[in-house]
Amino acid sequence: MNIYKSLAVTCMLCVASFASHAAENFVVPPSESIGGISQTEWSRDWWQWAASFDRAESPVADRTGELCHLKQSGPVWFLAGTYGSKRTVRHCKVPRNKHLFFPLINYVTTRSPEGEASCASVMRDSARLTDNIQALVLELDGRRAESLEAHRMVTKCFNIAERATPKQFVFPAAANGYYVMLKPLPPGTHVLNFGGALPRALQAVTYTLEVE
Repeated sequence: MNIYKSLAVTCMLCVASFASHAAENFVVPPSESIGGISQTEWSRDWWQWAASFDRAESPVADRTGELCHLKQSGPVWFLAGTYGSKRTVRHCKVPRNKHLFFPLINYVTTRSPEGEASCASVMRDSARLTDNIQALVLELDGRRAESLEAHRMVTKCFNIAERATPKQFVFPAAANGYYVMLKPLPPGTHVLNFGGALPRALQAVTYTLEVE
């Protein structure tokens, strides 16, 4: 075998090895902190990020991925879920060396503008809405991850409007759901599918990620 064929075979083996272990090797265990912050706290921060946008400018409402870069900072890059149950396909450029954090499916509950609510009541309601999970899906570059039920995150009460401009105070809010943290992906193109099914909600998202 000449050197060029040897290099080609070596590269093919590297690609195959990455694909065969992609999902499992890149999923961060749910108990592991990133940047000194627990993943439950990251789920709270994800909601504050998602709630900081007007609907027209929201990465959650975005159908293409063109808004995925907005208000990103620190070691973790948030990926948006969706409003509604229609499959959403997005393209997103991501800086290298960023962890990725996103909800397979989730809920947040808070007091209404006219009503009163306690921490206990909003935590109870968000838990009730995310009970009885029917399906969880995480697929990276064609390979599925397993044991996703362990990734349920339950927040304490928080101000969901912490990152709004101007800053507001919407408290109490409580979130509950299934989230995944991925280790930084190698530079190049990756396809990420994720979602979930609950009795009252569905989510299905595909991202083509360009890690720069």
